[in-house]
Amino acid sequence: MTYMTTTQQKPRLKIFTWHIHGSYLYYLSQGNFDIYIPINDQRTPGYYGRGKTFPFGDNVHEVPVGMVKDLDFDVILYQSTKDYLVEQYDILSPAQRRLPRVYLEHNTPAKNPVTTRHVVNDRRICLVHVTHYNRLMWDNNRTPATVIEHGVTMPDVPYTGELAKGLVAINHLPQRGRGLGWDIFQHVRNILPIDLVGMGNGKDGLGEVLYPQLPSVRSRYRFYFHPVRHTSLALAVCEAMMQGMPVVGLATTELVTVIENGRNGFIHTDINYLIKKMKLLLNEPELAAQMGEVARAAAMKRFNIDRFTADWERLFETVCSGNMNEIIYTDQLFGKPAIESDHSTIASDKLI
Repeated sequence: MTYMTTTQQKPRLKIFTWHIHGSYLYYLSQGNFDIYIPINDQRTPGYYGRGKTFPFGDNVHEVPVGMVKDLDFDVILYQSTKDYLVEQYDILSPAQRRLPRVYLEHNTPAKNPVTTRHVVNDRRICLVHVTHYNRLMWDNNRTPATVIEHGVTMPDVPYTGELAKGLVAINHLPQRGRGLGWDIFQHVRNILPIDLVGMGNGKDGLGEVLYPQLPSVRSRYRFYFHPVRHTSLALAVCEAMMQGMPVVGLATTELVTVIENGRNGFIHTDINYLIKKMKLLLNEPELAAQMGEVARAAAMKRFNIDRFTADWERLFETVCSGNMNEIIYTDQLFGKPAIESDHSTIASDKLI
């Protein structure tokens, strides 16, 4: 008798999606499935292909846009309103549009934070949010919705914190304005040393730092500052924590479940309080390193890449099974507790 191997019993799923968020796509590609992304000659948004920024593996395949209709996929993964309302009708066949479908929502509601209805209103599609806050705030209509929290890889470069400066890593911060905390960043920068990296920041930043080089650049800074008022949880926060870096940020959105004030960073709605604590970290590198270790442990527990890819593999398998009952999209299957504290503390009377 011949026995089938595990890989023979369980063929790798074929996921079609667009290249919308490079960092997220890279982390998603760590899963045990194949990802197909369209590419055109103009390299328009969503059609960049693999690009040169991220070290994608062999499981990320470029497909010329004119050939997409000829291929067999298992799941269609939307990541933007344009994907859902326009692009799918331009490049997918009617049969492909009837495949199991998932909509990955990266963002918080852009308009009213509590009454905005999501573009998807279809019980045959699974809506995936990246934070519990996002799921709470969106009106998800009748669409089955779940949460898969971020997962990031461990950087090869350890945190040193030797540079007595803070770091912000946000693209197009001046253009994105108050929501992303442009005014807050300007205010803080006038008081203490802090650098901005990312594309589209012009003379106000140090320029774009590509993903492969970012860990080396980030590792030298004393702390990571997240000036954002209202947005989804930034992968940059998770990456900084995973590197062993303390995070300072506003006590808004999902960040309040990630940063434990005085343990792995500082969090508050009072900017003056945050400035005081940033000065503390600048003056006490040993304290910063100690808090960074706590941040790293928290990130390893909550944002580890194995949990992330396992959640996605399980979700893809579920939608392919045909079980589109809303009950299966619960936190019992696809979520983790928001935070689990071991109640350990840092011995310092200066923290809170």
